Amino acid sequence: MAAYHQYYAVNAAVLSTIRASAVNADSPSAQLALRQQGRNSQNLVNAQKEGDRKAGVVWHTQGSGKSLSMVFYTGKIVLALNNPTIVIITDRNDLDDQLFGTFTSAKQLLRQTPKQADNREELKDYLRVNSGGVVFTTIQKFQPSDGSSTYDMLSDRTNIVVIAVEAHRSQYGFSAKEVDVKDSDGHVTGKRTVYGFAKYMRDALPNATYLGFTGTPIERTDVNTPAVFGNYVDIYDISQAVEDGAIVRIFYESRLAKIAISEEGRQLIQAFDEEFNEDELIETQKERSKWARIEGLIGSRERIKAIANDIVQHFELRLKSNAGTGKGMVVTLSRRIAAELYNEIILLKPEWHSDNLNDGVVKVVMTSSASDGPDIAKHHTTKKERQVLANRMKDDDDKLKLVIVRNMWLTGFDAPSMHTMYIYKPMKGHNLMQAIA
Repeated sequence: MAAYHQYYAVNAAVLSTIRASAVNADSPSAQLALRQQGRNSQNLVNAQKEGDRKAGVVWHTQGSGKSLSMVFYTGKIVLALNNPTIVIITDRNDLDDQLFGTFTSAKQLLRQTPKQADNREELKDYLRVNSGGVVFTTIQKFQPSDGSSTYDMLSDRTNIVVIAVEAHRSQYGFSAKEVDVKDSDGHVTGKRTVYGFAKYMRDALPNATYLGFTGTPIERTDVNTPAVFGNYVDIYDISQAVEDGAIVRIFYESRLAKIAISEEGRQLIQAFDEEFNEDELIETQKERSKWARIEGLIGSRERIKAIANDIVQHFELRLKSNAGTGKGMVVTLSRRIAAELYNEIILLKPEWHSDNLNDGVVKVVMTSSASDGPDIAKHHTTKKERQVLANRMKDDDDKLKLVIVRNMWLTGFDAPSMHTMYIYKPMKGHNLMQAIA
């Protein structure tokens, strides 16, 4: 059963998609959506024209049910358009898996079984069809595999709708930039031009219509989101959601781990804090030696030890004040810090540790590679193992109370009993809002 904000947003998005795609505007579903909206189709998405391929942006604050809104929208748009193909785009594998699971449980509403592309070739096969389909993929699969600046056109049909999750992210841009080309030894041999994924999606699906869902408002300096998706279709902000009881209030408590650092280190951290961009961390900042120095300062042995002690004391008080119920999450800057923080916590509370996946009070949830070393690699989890841990975290009666993550479970992870989050990394903007929600 849809809440009122989902009801109005879905109908508005259906109408806006029909306007933007200029497909089947006289369908019964479109007329029904108009009557349910109680407004004229010309009033939807200000200053946008028919057939502009920009269906707009639905801004519904985190935790207010965007996943289900997307399911409801898809169920209606498959009737409103002429057997369309719906492509759901995310930028993280765990979010892709979570949404895919939600959609798969609604096969009757969708009137078809969703598909999940595991690689670029599978994605191309799913999109090179004459009609129909609900396809899940990560946006990274639209990166040309041969290093070229264009992506193969997969379909020029007009009844394709691309739903982008967290549509404001910088990955959806058009802008070009120069990146280094390296040989097998890691030496720079030249430069090549790469573009934002929005450009590659346009190459692949030139006549598709784009609809964005976001949990945070579009920043004033963000020119990419309106260029790709258009203006707001519907807004349901955090104050309205709290007033309605759709989400709970959030309280912030500052807990500072003071350490003695040099003036050079202080300046380095200040510069890093000003420049920090979670979306670009892997591509640019992590390649600099400055990243290693910053990670070393933030993740020094003394600081990790102090934070572990503080987390244990604070979390035990949180559990005590909630009659022993509830869960917590620690978000760290790196895999190394996550692993070492775990080690310090179980030194303080050895009874919290267990090598058994189905036992233990604290776990690290992350992936790793052999190059990370044995201390980090031992915390590597497969997709199946992460699902076991997710089920344990969602079970109020399970003894698993605290998880340590780097990027896992920060978006789309629904665990109502999770009442405490410890943020041990620089976070701001939409990444911070998504994590705390």
